[in-house]
Amino acid sequence: MKAEIISVGTELLLGDIVNTNSQYIAKELASIGIEVYHQSTVGDNVDRLYECFKESLERSDVVITTGGLGPTTDDLTKEVAAKYFGQELKLHEPSWEYIKSLIESRGKKVAPNNKKQAYFPESAIVLKNNNGTAPGAVLRQDNKAIIVLPGPPREMIAMFNESVMPYLKQFTEDKLISKTLRLYGIGESDLELEILDIINEQSNPTVALYAKEMEVTIRITAKVKDEEEAVRLIKPVEDKIRERVGQFVYTNDDIYTGESKNVLEEVAAKLLVEKDLKIAVAESCTGGMVSSVLIDYPGISSVFVEGCVTYSNEAKMKRLGVKEETLDKFGAVSEETAIEMAEGVAKGLNADIGISTTGIAGPGGGSEEKPVGLVYTAITIKGKTKVYKDIYSGDRQKIRTRVTRDILNNLRIELLKLG
Repeated sequence: MKAEIISVGTELLLGDIVNTNSQYIAKELASIGIEVYHQSTVGDNVDRLYECFKESLERSDVVITTGGLGPTTDDLTKEVAAKYFGQELKLHEPSWEYIKSLIESRGKKVAPNNKKQAYFPESAIVLKNNNGTAPGAVLRQDNKAIIVLPGPPREMIAMFNESVMPYLKQFTEDKLISKTLRLYGIGESDLELEILDIINEQSNPTVALYAKEMEVTIRITAKVKDEEEAVRLIKPVEDKIRERVGQFVYTNDDIYTGESKNVLEEVAAKLLVEKDLKIAVAESCTGGMVSSVLIDYPGISSVFVEGCVTYSNEAKMKRLGVKEETLDKFGAVSEETAIEMAEGVAKGLNADIGISTTGIAGPGGGSEEKPVGLVYTAITIKGKTKVYKDIYSGDRQKIRTRVTRDILNNLRIELLKLG
């Protein structure tokens, strides 16, 4: 079964309301093996909505709409759907009685136009709205269906779960199950080149790439009868991908239920706790962001010793033991200073690991030799130190955020090397 989603409402086109309904419906349909081929948004206009129905039902078997079921004259979805199928609207008495009782129970007077919401074609399957006055409906003809749902998410979600999902399940035995890999440190174009042959060979399961903020997601999706079959189909593809780009994959869960909830910072913190390694943090340009995201992880108190924001040279010398001659010769933003910061905070606090950040986040402070965006970070683990040099672009906040994620990703990689 092929499906399409049409969101109805001029307010959506104007950007006054964020459309979360389509995302919810698409995910739920995928879980029962119904593929969504197209999504569209249309204003409250009879001709344009009619044209949407015409185009959609030429491509697909079922169209699901949200919005346009209210009592006012610009609520037209149900009326246009009935017109498309050549069906007449008649009063559905049970819906009208329910609407009246619901309005009166709220201490309000029933308006004449509320009756509009109770009109449906005689052949329609009327879907009760347990959270509002707008019933939904399934209109079906010639193996094509239009399912009209209310726009408010609270009403739509409840009706979809209670009525639409059970109705649609009778038409499909398959479900779509996905395994999501999240990668950090490689761009979408480079990743595609690494696994292009795998993408080109896809059938079932399929492989898709999605670029997100500072990372890339690979979603492997299988059309199957059950989870056992999903594992059997997905695992060989996942293993092949990990052979190519496994060093960038930071999720290791075995959940085949969609997108992983793990985030990079949580993965790094979890490894610290599991390995029972004490960590101390010395920050300059990131100003406490590294410490903050580590502390967000529950249980980190067992290994997190202290976070120091040593912004000035005096603080670096006094708190971390950075040598004055190092600062004079190489400057605060340098490989040498980053190393002494990481080693100094680890030694001073008797931690297994010390990490440091020092750089120029901007917008000012840069020079030809040391431009805005130049950052040095260092990680020392039980006496062995590694330093990283990067030049970032973007505003001050973006640079600081990216440095934080990069140093924690590098920490994750180094922790995995420990076995």
